[in-house]
Amino acid sequence: MTDPDPPADRHPVPGLPGDGPVFGEPWEAQAFAIAVMLERRGLFSWSEWAQLLGEEIKAAEAATGPGTGADYYRHWLSTLERMVALKGIAGTAALGSYRDAFARAARRTPHGSPIELRAEDF
Repeated sequence: MTDPDPPADRHPVPGLPGDGPVFGEPWEAQAFAIAVMLERRGLFSWSEWAQLLGEEIKAAEAATGPGTGADYYRHWLSTLERMVALKGIAGTAALGSYRDAFARAARRTPHGSPIELRAEDF
């Protein structure tokens, strides 16, 4: 049962019930966890993260109009990729290679099954 009057400091995710999940898909939780882990390891500060995420959202809204909240973790992922490149952890070519490998693996994976990267994907 959802709380009809959530506390003022709790803002439900758009499109989800007040007590619903924060993440719509497993990859969203994974992107979130990676960012948390990289911040804890000192790769960046949360103020740096907020700056880049804000820039990402503003650029996307300038290109396509205001978002609905459903695309929030796509912005999170784009920010994560940008931060990793800016900090020299992986260049854009390496990120592109992994993105392409994942796309190949996803195409061969039956719907609902876990996507597994294999050596031949790279």
